[in-house]
Amino acid sequence: MIMGAVGLSQSAMGGTSINPEDPDPALEDEEIYLWADGSDNNGQNPEYRPKIKIYYPTVRDKDATKKFAAVLICPGGGYHIQASHEGQPFARLLAMNGIIGIVLTYRVFPDRYPGSYSDACRAIRYLRKNASNYNIDPDRIGIMGFSAGGHLASTVATQPDLYKDMHDDLAESISARPNRLILGYPVISFIDDYAHTGSAKALLGDEPDQEMARQLSNNHQVTRDNPPVFLFHTTEDKGVPPQNSLSFAEACIENNVPVELHLYETGTHGVGMALDNPRLKTWSGLMIDWLSAWKS
Repeated sequence: MIMGAVGLSQSAMGGTSINPEDPDPALEDEEIYLWADGSDNNGQNPEYRPKIKIYYPTVRDKDATKKFAAVLICPGGGYHIQASHEGQPFARLLAMNGIIGIVLTYRVFPDRYPGSYSDACRAIRYLRKNASNYNIDPDRIGIMGFSAGGHLASTVATQPDLYKDMHDDLAESISARPNRLILGYPVISFIDDYAHTGSAKALLGDEPDQEMARQLSNNHQVTRDNPPVFLFHTTEDKGVPPQNSLSFAEACIENNVPVELHLYETGTHGVGMALDNPRLKTWSGLMIDWLSAWKS
């Protein structure tokens, strides 16, 4: 159950509430590299060799036959780094609420598009292909992203077949489209007045090709096939203006895609769980509520 407004839950092992930022080895399990040793797809920065790390609900050990919903998490960082506070804490939060949380490490600058996109698509395809090994329901795999990670997540959700990596042996047979999309203060546009030029340059170069910049402006790529969406942003966000979330929500409405948008008055960019802000920290509990019917 949800404890208060922060999205904390009771542990499946003893009923004590847990802070998802505290260590809990029971929620950790496997780390899996997405590409073979020696592959060019491992990128130029060894710190960001593409991989996934899986955090399981503790109840998984008690019922080996149960299939869980899973969410792949893409931390933000402007396609230059990946913010740790937007990864592991959310994987733990999801695991404590009965959802398998999976943190994606993806390629960043100096690696450019389609590196990060290929990593995220590969991760979803791998999880779907091997779902039975991880107690995952292959029809309940979502993706979550923050800031530039939100751009990555929304690109995969709106355009899962935009590029198929020749080294991905699952690309022709397994879909990369997620079943749910969760976005926290996401970068959405590279071309509109509120575009995030820093992410665009990191991904596409100092002088981005305008056709590709439009292709990767995901408010222009929503279709009726888009998965249901949860969006969270603040009106005080100067790093990535809230118009990014507003335009994406509007595109969802125009295409009859289920969407839930939470726009808060206060809060700077990159707040993560915002546990130090009494009003803003309610957003993660609302997200868990939104996922509650889907995860069952």
